[in-house]
Amino acid sequence: MSPRLRSALSAVLIALACLLAPCGTLAAWAAYGLADTGRYAAAMAPLADHPDVRDAVATTVGDGVMGEVAAGPLSGTVRLFVRDAARSFTRTEAFREGWDAANRAVHVAVLRALRDERAGSRAVTVDLAPVTARIKQRLADDNVPFARRIPVRHTAVTVLPAREVDRLRKGYHVLDVAAFWLPLAAVVFALAGIALAACRRRAVTAAGIGTALGGALLALAVVVGRRLTLAELPRAVDDPAAGAVYDALTATLRTTSWLLVGLGLTVALTSWLTGRYGHLLRRRRARAQATADPPPPRPTRTRL
Repeated sequence: MSPRLRSALSAVLIALACLLAPCGTLAAWAAYGLADTGRYAAAMAPLADHPDVRDAVATTVGDGVMGEVAAGPLSGTVRLFVRDAARSFTRTEAFREGWDAANRAVHVAVLRALRDERAGSRAVTVDLAPVTARIKQRLADDNVPFARRIPVRHTAVTVLPAREVDRLRKGYHVLDVAAFWLPLAAVVFALAGIALAACRRRAVTAAGIGTALGGALLALAVVVGRRLTLAELPRAVDDPAAGAVYDALTATLRTTSWLLVGLGLTVALTSWLTGRYGHLLRRRRARAQATADPPPPRPTRTRL
């Protein structure tokens, strides 16, 4: 194979590897990060102390209570009182426990629907009665007045409409497969491209630069995805709270994208410095070795 053909084929393989690296990272984050209940709950847990999330929860709870209460001319005063009470509740340990339990219950229900082909196209619902019971018990333990009178109702709350189940299930299976094969293919293509290159040092440098560019594009995609996600939300959804949730879920993805940038730049810079100054170091070492070694003895002539 001619050097020109080897260089062209090497460039194609390295380009494919650099393109698959961010795609594989995104698929692995979705399949192994979002699809793990423990990691999901750990990412969502700090949001129980986030001011925007607390305000959104307090507003939602207050509006829900006011929808069932006929306060007449005192509705404004009652609404303020209910919201203040809801905000006070979001600062308690009971709210944190309920937040964690609700997120785990919702996540488990969604995963069960996405992984179970026999579930069909039914809507994904979750019964939050156990969460209510847990909060009730916590408030009762804290001696909150009338806590034991809180009703625990078994109400199915829809968290995923039926029309979205099939589409998301297919997408989940594709991500599950891509999360394993895309990173593996990226590594194989990169190694094959470097091994096939006529100048391997240049191939390593190109692979490092391409990896860094892929990480930067992934970080940019996270930023653009945040704006598009918030723009498509219904008006009833609180944007700051939704932004906090998005940032919490994509924190690992952002960190990984910048790790790709750092790793790629480090590899490229190391390879470039080695190629630029490596021959100079070898020459200096050769000169130093020649100076240190004694000259060979001169041959002596013998007279006959």
